[in-house]
Amino acid sequence: MRAKQRVSNKKSSKFDAASKGIGAITVTVKPAGYPLKGMFHEYPEPSELDVFEFYAREQWNGFIIKKGDYLFDRRMFPDFAFKVMDVEPENSEIGKNTKFVVQDYDDDFFIPETKPTVTFKDVIGQEKAKHKCKLIERYLKKPEKFGRWMPRNILFHGPAGTGKTMMAKALANASSVPFLPVRATKLIGEFVGDGARQIHQLYDKAEEMAPCIIFIDEFDAVALNRSYQEIRGDVAEIVNALLTEMDGLEERDGVCTIAATNMLYTLDPAVRSRFEEEIEFTLPTVEERFEILELYTRMFPKKLAKDVNLEAIAKLTHGFSGRDLVEKLLKNALHKAILSGGKVTGAHFERALAEAVGKKSEPPKGMFA
Repeated sequence: MRAKQRVSNKKSSKFDAASKGIGAITVTVKPAGYPLKGMFHEYPEPSELDVFEFYAREQWNGFIIKKGDYLFDRRMFPDFAFKVMDVEPENSEIGKNTKFVVQDYDDDFFIPETKPTVTFKDVIGQEKAKHKCKLIERYLKKPEKFGRWMPRNILFHGPAGTGKTMMAKALANASSVPFLPVRATKLIGEFVGDGARQIHQLYDKAEEMAPCIIFIDEFDAVALNRSYQEIRGDVAEIVNALLTEMDGLEERDGVCTIAATNMLYTLDPAVRSRFEEEIEFTLPTVEERFEILELYTRMFPKKLAKDVNLEAIAKLTHGFSGRDLVEKLLKNALHKAILSGGKVTGAHFERALAEAVGKKSEPPKGMFA
């Protein structure tokens, strides 16, 4: 679709600059991408801004634009869109003296967490996973000693709330390296090419900060088996970009990719095969549940009543993850105690547990005795 079809040319009000014959002084645009799938995987990026400005004025001369409109290339890259980020004055006409400003691509879609405070001691249980992470820690501390045998791509998998993110942060802390977290869902952009571009930007940034950890959470959102792709839309260019980075066609020494998923067997086999190591996270045992309950209740701003039996609660919470225990049980019980006043009692835990497991009625009195 061409720009003349997409850009508004209505004279909106008496304040409309175009109705007064005022041409656009400055137009700020940002590369947006293609509206249709399957056209290009990478964006054409303006390099010579003076040339681009001449090119823009020549092909969009006479267009009346406002902030939020899209200008579509008609020649070099047909249908490639530039979003109008600002125009001065508003609703004005592009003319021979209009100055164009091109904003950079947005690469601030992840937040560098350079100094995580989580330690391995904060992750209760998961001893096998901790043991395997020790090798990654050694690599991040001295990547030059590993050469081609570096543990570059690691997959954390297991039920939600079992400590995958905490373990990655603890590893970064123990290794004293930057931690770059991003949710895979944020890699799926509005236009074709968004996700691939962001992945390459992420790895470029990581290379600058190496040694470091890239942590991709909810990994199945972009690495789903292709037989499921109709359900979530075609993100083939994201998978291809990931494979390129994970294959190491570009040497990025000291960059360790850790991906996390709750749905291991839904991953695309081509992507899964790129991981040298798969580390499983399991639900806590009864002993580990008791340890979690004991640790976090010590952080309560209220004291526990004498009728609270944490060992009994641990036995009654089979199938709970660490996150379930903290967010669904402990927090709920504490909030009930705050509302009622006084200490956190067994009755508060009884009601919190009933709600956590989805029961409609309270469990029998004295169940924690």
